[in-house]
Amino acid sequence: MELTSSQLDALTELINIGYARAAAALSELTGHRISLEVPDVGVHIIAEISGRLQKVIQGEVASVNQVFSGPITGNAILLLDREAALLLNRLLTDRPDMAGFDGAAREVITEVGNIVLNACLGAFGNLLKVQVTFTVPSLQIESVQTVLRSITIADRELEYALIIHTRFHMRVNDVSGYLVIILGVTSLEKLLLELKKWEDREVN
Repeated sequence: MELTSSQLDALTELINIGYARAAAALSELTGHRISLEVPDVGVHIIAEISGRLQKVIQGEVASVNQVFSGPITGNAILLLDREAALLLNRLLTDRPDMAGFDGAAREVITEVGNIVLNACLGAFGNLLKVQVTFTVPSLQIESVQTVLRSITIADRELEYALIIHTRFHMRVNDVSGYLVIILGVTSLEKLLLELKKWEDREVN
């Protein structure tokens, strides 16, 4: 499914509002100024996304996965490669990353994922007037292929994915990752319909 430039612009603006909220929450949590870059958004069919992501994220990844439901249903996942996840943990906590993904690091990464995913999904609810509920996020340390396979096998209705490049700026460091929102055909169509209504409300 190809999005029009207007649809992509609206989706990018929506995600950007969510990012601004996430950055404010992370800054307040850590006491350090954190910003998130204006997102680069693309829509792809499920069959393509594993190969696309494996080109930019190799090896083990930390993935924070949150299932959301309502008029728009699907999975939202924050993906960080091992180096990025451990750097993010170190920058946020001042802890050395010698311990790798110990219990404390897992808690920090899960909480970051929770903040980012909730802010973006919350933007869907608040701005698009769509009531979205979400589950408690879960953290996995696996390959991109394994993470995506476990989600798409669990729900065969899922067919499309929004892939959003994420870059955190903090303490002169950049941490790069990907936010992936996986949707079925009906949910994607509903999202685009609600985006159009939102655009119309903004214009009027």
